[in-house]
Amino acid sequence: MIFQDPMTSLNPYLKIKTQLMEVLTNTYSITKKDATNKIIEMLNMVGIAEPESRLNSYPHQISGGMRQRVMIAMALLSNPKLLIADEPTTALDVTIQSQILNLLAKLKEKFKLSIVLVTHDLGVVANLCDRVAIFYGGKVVEVGDVFTIFNYPCHPYTQALLKSIPRVDKERKEKLSIIPGTPKVWKEEPKLCVFKDRCVKKITQCEKIAPKLLKSNNGNQVSCLLEGNYE
Repeated sequence: MIFQDPMTSLNPYLKIKTQLMEVLTNTYSITKKDATNKIIEMLNMVGIAEPESRLNSYPHQISGGMRQRVMIAMALLSNPKLLIADEPTTALDVTIQSQILNLLAKLKEKFKLSIVLVTHDLGVVANLCDRVAIFYGGKVVEVGDVFTIFNYPCHPYTQALLKSIPRVDKERKEKLSIIPGTPKVWKEEPKLCVFKDRCVKKITQCEKIAPKLLKSNNGNQVSCLLEGNYE
């Protein structure tokens, strides 16, 4: 797993080599020499120049982008088939974000990985993902391939979310679209639609019937009474 903030995810009291070594020695029966060689190889693979010179560095002695590359190397050392990336670019500037996303895309192909990417950045989703699950209030409201989600969204929340993205082709005088209301804090699991109190398309049945995640006409799975067959 790749965590959101590498500065708090890496142990500040241990050297980079020690933390990476721990992954290998806990996963494989391997000598320290072989482990060190594998660590150097992996650090080089994730784009850290002269990795030998970084082995004895502490997390605070390297840049934010480099720390995230160390986290990626750490996640890959155990040779996973599934990689979970939780907001992997949040703490980085735009240039480094692009580098990390390109790196993840290359590593995905090289290692034949499946990546579960958790993010609020729809630009990241559009560039990296094949399939998308849209969450609201802790519930999945729509699932589909990335092209269909962005071009033919079905759920009112997905539609509103995409409309709220700033666009360069709009007039400067046009105001950004907003979603009315505020997110609700749930004290218990909701029994009806999680978005109904903010939905501009709400119908009477929304206060009576709980939607299910059903297949819509465009192939997406949508949790909305306006989509799917509820007869």
